[in-house]
Parts: sequence; structure tokens; C-alpha cells
Amino acid sequence: MPKITFVGSDGVAKDVDAKVGHTLMEVAVDSNISGMVAECGGACACATCHAYVDDAWLNRLPTMADMEDAMLESAMDRRANSRLSCQIEVTTELDGLTVTVADNEA
Repeated sequence: MPKITFVGSDGVAKDVDAKVGHTLMEVAVDSNISGMVAECGGACACATCHAYVDDAWLNRLPTMADMEDAMLESAMDRRANSRLSCQIEVTTELDGLTVTVADNEA
């Protein structure tokens, strides 16, 4: 099982064993990561699973789809490393990934 480090919106880091095939959003919600709101449940319709991917991992992730890019336009404090965690499926290759949850509750 890949280990993902989530840094919650409260600044607390938590290492989590992530189930392959689940999304980062699902793993974060199941692990009670602070700030992971996920209002739409992973339908790419709300941007409340907005997170910042560690820069070293950006090129290892699947390319952002147009729908995700458009939804991130409504996210607060979008950055070059912003992604919607509902759109990233956990694979064994993501072992060691660090993701910081954005302030999704503002």
C-alpha cells in the first residue's frame, strides 16, 4: 500500500496508508484530514478538495483534464501546484507523495 503524507489545513502532517484505486480525496476523507471538505463527493463539481501537490511530484501525476482546470478557477488561492484531490487516483507509483490541503472551508 502506498504511503501518502497529507498536511491538513491545520498544518498537521499525517502519514496514511492509501488504498490503490481510491482517489486522494477519498483517502483524505477516510483519514479525517483537516480541511478536506469534499462537498460534491468526488464529482469534480465543487473544488472543496483543493490541495497543493509537492512540486517534486507534479510531473509524475496524470495531466490535469480541462474540467478540473475549469473547476480550479473557482478555488481560493490557486497555485501552480494546485490540483483537485478527487481527480488523482492512488497508484503504487505515488508512494511517498506529499499533499497539502488548501483552505477549503473559507
